[in-house]
Amino acid sequence: MATALDEELSRAAQDATPAGEVLERLLAREVEALTERRIQRRIKESKLPELKLLADFDFVFQTGVDKRQIMELARLDFAGRKQGVILAGNSGTGKSHLAKALLLIGCQKNFRCRYTTATAMLQELLSGLADQSLEAKLKRFLSPEVLLIDEVGFDRLEQREARNANLFHKVIDGRYCKGSTILTTNIDFEALGDYLGDPVITAATVDRMVHHSTIINIEGPSWRLHESQQLNAKQ
Repeated sequence: MATALDEELSRAAQDATPAGEVLERLLAREVEALTERRIQRRIKESKLPELKLLADFDFVFQTGVDKRQIMELARLDFAGRKQGVILAGNSGTGKSHLAKALLLIGCQKNFRCRYTTATAMLQELLSGLADQSLEAKLKRFLSPEVLLIDEVGFDRLEQREARNANLFHKVIDGRYCKGSTILTTNIDFEALGDYLGDPVITAATVDRMVHHSTIINIEGPSWRLHESQQLNAKQ
């Protein structure tokens, strides 16, 4: 308000604006600035590695995605209902782009959001077991209103640690009906048992993952392969 005061007073003098309207405009500018700072803080706290926009997603190219369904999810009503979204499909089909775009919208709608890959999350939780800080580190993934766990199933090195299934279950179970979880994966639910190292615990985890979740299977072309083909065709 202090920064905008001279400008608004000058405008008011020219237009003979009533004092009440000047104050209203000053308050509106203050609210706008506060809102923008809050959004930027939410984005920073989310740890998004890059800002993806739905406007940049090529729905015409990616025939495996229903644009109307994605735009409905973009309203973030599922977050208010503490429901989840699972985006499954082969590499390059746009799962991460869509998931990151939804998380960014969550930040803009003032939800507390957090991005992580499955690998990074499990590594952090495993380190918590080693230094007795598991509860504190687990809280980082339970407290956000919207958590995006990206690339579930991408790094097969995680299978070497049998405790992964327990730790992954702690996150999913701790968020069950208490927050919204967005997941992207390139493996089916049956393969998650091998991926996490314990099929029995994984079955309970998957049960909670799919309950109250919108599941989108993207069976379409790879954008990265498409770009590579275009580049090579030009060369």
